Amino acid sequence: MDLLERVRATGLLSAGAPVVVLLSGGRDSVCLLDVAVRLTGAEGVSALHVNYGLREAAGEDEAFCRALCVRLGVGLDVQATARPSEAGNLQAWARDVRLGAGARLALARGARLATGHTATDQAETILYRLAASPGRRALLGMAERDGRLVRPLLRTTRLETAEHCTARDLPWREDASNADPRFARNRARAGLVPALRELHPSAERNVVRTAALLRDEAAVLDEVVRTALAGRDEIAVTRLAALPPALARLVVRQLAEDAAGRLCARAPGRLAEILELGDGALDLGDGARAVVAGGVLHVEPTPPGRSSPASPPAAPHPST
Repeated sequence: MDLLERVRATGLLSAGAPVVVLLSGGRDSVCLLDVAVRLTGAEGVSALHVNYGLREAAGEDEAFCRALCVRLGVGLDVQATARPSEAGNLQAWARDVRLGAGARLALARGARLATGHTATDQAETILYRLAASPGRRALLGMAERDGRLVRPLLRTTRLETAEHCTARDLPWREDASNADPRFARNRARAGLVPALRELHPSAERNVVRTAALLRDEAAVLDEVVRTALAGRDEIAVTRLAALPPALARLVVRQLAEDAAGRLCARAPGRLAEILELGDGALDLGDGARAVVAGGVLHVEPTPPGRSSPASPPAAPHPST
């Protein structure tokens, strides 16, 4: 099955379903824009390019995207932005700006928001998360669809997007920062993924298939956790102790994340301490605190001034 048919089979791009494509000018986003036009029709496709002004070539990237959209008959929105002095991780800031602007535009147009993440990006994401944080969530990777956000190329490798662009006579821009070894994601791209490909030529697709299977299984586990909690935001410690340890850890994590409103990767590892706590409180990290009173466990946000360091951030997605 060729790339176009593989994307068609996902159902994420189709005639009559408007879509906003995040367009950096790189091979993956150029491939995505072309595929979107062919599957949806140019009248249903628009593009968004964010000019961060961080590189000398930023103006040339913007001009390239404008010319490409004219060639493909697609409307283009350009957002110029500057990095605030208080911004933290550069790649994470750029990702948040890009996705935020894209989400607002897609919502205003009643459209889906499409990014050019590929199977190669999926493999990099999973490998990075496995190294940076524990737990099965590291293995789930990125979903093909998350609300309005869709990733139509997630079953396609980066090599295949380049082949598609070459066959279609579509040039693309290369971002030199994607090879900068100062970024952990780039080190995974340069070393880990090529090593996997040497072990097996279908490594990236196998990782994607595994992530999809685990995501389905995760839905089953989430339902089991909901059943154990029976719709409550607390659980008797004796009941928690009677559960299989794996399920008890998942229950602790769910309570912590509901209370903190964020991922709490370290909370499950405190299960034994919670069971031995008696009446009292225990900091679970990541903005959550376990409180046992009268033999019942509930989790609340950590009081101000007592918060502990956050877990390592999820892998920032590259420009696409």
